Amino acid sequence: AAREAAALVAPERDADGIPARFGIVGDSDAMRCVFDLIARVARSDVPVLVNGETGTGKELVARALHDESSRAGKPFLAVNCAAVPANLLESELFGHKKGAFTDAVRDRDGHFVAADGGTVFLDESGDTPTEMQTKLLRVLENKEVRPVGANRPVHVDVRVIAATNRDLSRMVDEKTFRQDLFYRLNVVRLELPPLRERNGDIAHLVRYFLRGEVAILEPDAVTALEAYRWPGNVRQLENEIRRAIALTRGTIRASDLSPDVQHAAG
Repeated sequence: AAREAAALVAPERDADGIPARFGIVGDSDAMRCVFDLIARVARSDVPVLVNGETGTGKELVARALHDESSRAGKPFLAVNCAAVPANLLESELFGHKKGAFTDAVRDRDGHFVAADGGTVFLDESGDTPTEMQTKLLRVLENKEVRPVGANRPVHVDVRVIAATNRDLSRMVDEKTFRQDLFYRLNVVRLELPPLRERNGDIAHLVRYFLRGEVAILEPDAVTALEAYRWPGNVRQLENEIRRAIALTRGTIRASDLSPDVQHAAG
């Protein structure tokens, strides 16, 4: 597998020597495989399910799939299915008519209508309420949405990209996620590797986060960063670097890092 990944197209390097492709920093075997899959499926209209732990960059991948597609000139709209209350998610996605509920003072297009011709990104799709799963399935099957309070459906042309940090296959077995919706979303699955499995990428990411800052990392700090497991992945690493920049005056040592990161280096 490593030999196959090494044979894939290498990311380009910017003026600072930082490797990236599709706006995503990385040059590990694991990320080369991700870049290859993005390149192969972006031009298709098939739904893509992006699986990955929190903080691995699932929305970056979704945006790359949109930007590399024929829909790039059309809207890319994202909704976090876990962050929107269940009673508002239908209106957020499908829109509503004036008077449909107490606060509906005017007609409003939902994401599917507003993104017509483009892409809708369903983040944290594993947290979609059961009732909404049924309605999403209908949209994917019929390419129509019915705004809340409307009598007629509206035809929409959107590509759906979903993302989750949960095991949807297990949720299907547990009857908490609809099997037919899972099959509709899971046409192409893209597995995003956790940072701990991206050999060599931490150094590239640190340089990227430090770009434009008057700060350097001492070797002991780099050692500590590479030894840590990063349960929060790239997002946690970025926050760690931002913290270190704020607390130091130009030179970041291992002793300037969070206690958990310091302990990882022994």
